[in-house]
Amino acid sequence: METRSNYVLVGGVVVVLTVMLFAFVLYLAKFSRGDKNEYDIFYRTSISGLAIGSPVQFKGVPVGQIKEIALLPRSPDAVRVRIEIKADTPILHGTTAAIEGVGFTGVSQIQLTGAMAGATPITEDGPFGVPVIPPRAGALGALLASAPELLNNVSALTASLNELLNPANRKSLSSILANADKLTGSLADRGPEIAGALAETRATLKQATAAAQQLTLLTAHADSLLTTDAKPLVHDLAKTAASANQTLAKLDHVIDSAQPGIDAFTTQTLPETAQLLREARDATAQLGAIAAKLDEDPAGALLGGRKLPEYAGPDYVPPKKGRKK
Repeated sequence: METRSNYVLVGGVVVVLTVMLFAFVLYLAKFSRGDKNEYDIFYRTSISGLAIGSPVQFKGVPVGQIKEIALLPRSPDAVRVRIEIKADTPILHGTTAAIEGVGFTGVSQIQLTGAMAGATPITEDGPFGVPVIPPRAGALGALLASAPELLNNVSALTASLNELLNPANRKSLSSILANADKLTGSLADRGPEIAGALAETRATLKQATAAAQQLTLLTAHADSLLTTDAKPLVHDLAKTAASANQTLAKLDHVIDSAQPGIDAFTTQTLPETAQLLREARDATAQLGAIAAKLDEDPAGALLGGRKLPEYAGPDYVPPKKGRKK
């Protein structure tokens, strides 16, 4: 009976010690984790080079390491990376995490940057119970992300070059280069002539410049002439024009006053004068006839004229004379 009691006592002590050991271990684990914080980072690009235990730096200062890497079952294009860093690391709003390579070994690490003084800490829990730090595309990640597009562009460029440098185009390009060679040779041969032409052009430009200066001086003299010497002439011309206007006004008044006399002259005097001229012409004709008669037979013209003898032919029968009553 006594032996059995000793076994029970020993078993109870062992159980109590075991429980106390587990409690102590949990306490130590909690105490050791009390000065560290955990954060999640979600990447949608390749995280090649990262592994559990890879370092985490904050602006080049080591502050922690990667604790877990896992795929998201509902989002296979994303990768969740959980990091564990020191509690005194200033993870503020604006902090981002990028994947950077370490030398040429192919190993990568996470680089935290972007924290600004005065910003609030990132404390909101994410979908997996810890705060989330936004990702940032690093140089390697950006290069890997753009590699397929870059290869496609290179392939398209190569195809375009092959199409451009087909045999016909190569022949045309050769002809162009040959013509360019001939042209440069001709230009080299005509070098002295070109130099002479350039010299003549330079001289012509100098002459044009001198002519432009003389034209400027002439314009200045003309302006001075118009503004100083031409003012009296313009004043005299204005006075002459005013006098001419007054004279024309007076002439218009005289013409208006003489208009009735002119109308009477044209309507009465001119017709009477024409009638008088016609009568004078008739009298002149009659006087001419009289003068002709006087010249031919002055006595007959004055005394009434002579009776011409009647001519009797051989068959002429004189008229019978009747009796006078």
